[in-house]
Amino acid sequence: MHLEQLYEDYQSLLFHLAYRMLGSVSDAEDIVQDVFLTLHQQDVHKIHHVKAYLIKTTTNRCLNVLGSARRKREEYIGPWLPEPLIDPQEPAAITEQNESISYAFLVLMEKLSPMERAVFILREGLRFEYETIAEMLDKTAPNCRKIMSRAKQKLPEESPVISPQQKTTPLIEAFIDAANTGNFQSFIRMLVEDASLISDGGGKVRAALKPILGRLRILRFLEGVSQKGAFQGNFLPISLNGEPSLLFIKEGQTTVAFCFAREPGASKVAHIYVVMNPDKLKKLQGVSQNRP
Repeated sequence: MHLEQLYEDYQSLLFHLAYRMLGSVSDAEDIVQDVFLTLHQQDVHKIHHVKAYLIKTTTNRCLNVLGSARRKREEYIGPWLPEPLIDPQEPAAITEQNESISYAFLVLMEKLSPMERAVFILREGLRFEYETIAEMLDKTAPNCRKIMSRAKQKLPEESPVISPQQKTTPLIEAFIDAANTGNFQSFIRMLVEDASLISDGGGKVRAALKPILGRLRILRFLEGVSQKGAFQGNFLPISLNGEPSLLFIKEGQTTVAFCFAREPGASKVAHIYVVMNPDKLKKLQGVSQNRP
């Protein structure tokens, strides 16, 4: 099989695997490119199961990256949030979009060790049998089952692995109206009592250094930043990781990405994720020019 065909067949799969492992669009893209570059230097015909080989190679490269990333995140200024992934608009990508891993779940994955993350994604995300996972990770099947058990113990029950694709136009409209008027009362009523707001500036832009917990504190925070003119710009409703989101655009640049997440089966928002680190917004620049 030609390398071009292999790339066409497996690039998307490997990218989403790497993205779920790393929470970084740019790092995932780099790893996939590197995997195919390495494949180009080998005799493909000698590889018996190309798909399994590619997944194994990608997973192990992600594990190496996560090892160094953990140390960097210990020195990270403020909370670390994953890089948002914009959902495709093309009809051919509908199935892939419906299987978007929820942003809230990417945040939860930070509780797992790199190996727990790998086993969990290969099992829950890609539905591999434990024997196959064991071969990919140079483990035994019983060992992988134990790792999976530990991973599940660290995650809440009914974690939102796959985004529910809920329609939340009223929520988005309420936030935009609140930002424009400075009156957040209607929007706040759409949050659960113990909602959280987490912002990630990475020390590069001003952001809250700790999560803001509770509906009342979130209200005070939003009112405070609004009074300082933080929302003087334009909002673009968008879907990120299959969840209702907003981009804040100022002077033609995306400066903030808001992602709103519900708990499974809930009607109100439980988490607001505010990505402000410019390094995590690079892929979202110019989005407004490409949207209808």
